Amino acid sequence: MKELIKYLLDNLQLDFQGEITLEQVRAFLREDDGRDARQLLSKLIEEKGVDDMLITLADCLKEHIQSGINEKVVREQLSMYSES
Repeated sequence: MKELIKYLLDNLQLDFQGEITLEQVRAFLREDDGRDARQLLSKLIEEKGVDDMLITLADCLKEHIQSGINEKVVREQLSMYSES
């Protein structure tokens, strides 16, 4: 059973429902003048969209499935992404 669970967890895919555009991200971050929000928006503008962010975020969050994905974990992962 352990091997099956390990296999399933290792091969689990995480995805986001729906589409999100750079313009929507701008709207979500409009009221946030924090360093993390500015840095993330700059990176997304540089990359001309959110596709890379969503793929990277899903891959990174996959590592937290067993311990739990919460607001703190997502915030940390977005911060790490924007700094990369």
